[in-house]
Amino acid sequence: MQFPIFDRSAIDIHSHFNHGVPGDHINPRFVGTSKNTLDFLKTEYDRFEIKEAAFSSYAAVLSSDYIKEENVYLNDLTKENDWLYQWAVLHPRQDDTFDQVEEMLDDPKVLGIKIHPYFHEYGIVEYADKIFSFANERNAVVLMHPDAMEEMARFADKYPNMKLIIAHLSEEAHINAIRDAKHGNIYTDTSGSLSACNNVIEYGCEQVGSEKILFGTDTYSLTFQYSRIALARISHSEMENILYKNAIKMFPRAFK
Repeated sequence: MQFPIFDRSAIDIHSHFNHGVPGDHINPRFVGTSKNTLDFLKTEYDRFEIKEAAFSSYAAVLSSDYIKEENVYLNDLTKENDWLYQWAVLHPRQDDTFDQVEEMLDDPKVLGIKIHPYFHEYGIVEYADKIFSFANERNAVVLMHPDAMEEMARFADKYPNMKLIIAHLSEEAHINAIRDAKHGNIYTDTSGSLSACNNVIEYGCEQVGSEKILFGTDTYSLTFQYSRIALARISHSEMENILYKNAIKMFPRAFK
């Protein structure tokens, strides 16, 4: 079986990279069986002729101690590399990250706001109003690690000007959240190891439509993640939606 031919290259809207000291606690998969330096990832994107990818650093999402400096570090990199785009990481207990993210949202290389309740050790329900009202006022996109998904449609309905991407499509809860959002402002992405489930992409398309699913790798192997979409049991147009059309529609300042 051969890969289908598409009119444009894919857009990876969810990835991470390592830098710093190999093997330290905020760069846990720097060496060995998983390689996630930007240089290595760029060689992988080149193999698939992928020209755009959006990142937050592992250091910013695995620790609450480095968020602001990592946001600045990555933002500088996006100015030096045409292929790089950014999610600005926000922490609800660090008010200065709100100020930083607000400024960064003016940058067309910044796709939106990244939150990670699990690693930053807070419950999303407790801080949802603070985060989502901030995003709503700025018509921003929020990329969220899954947490309390049964509550997300309620908040999406309350803040219709924001778009919420609940990452790592893998559960019925993703489907329910997307379906239950009255304003259609909840989405998901394909990133994460559970894309290996043998019907998860197909089921997502069947239940909520390919228009609600974006392509992401989360550094779980571009070879695997791209093949999972390009060889899925879905139509060519559904593949195109997931791989790039939905990203172009959601982020018109960034992608053409």
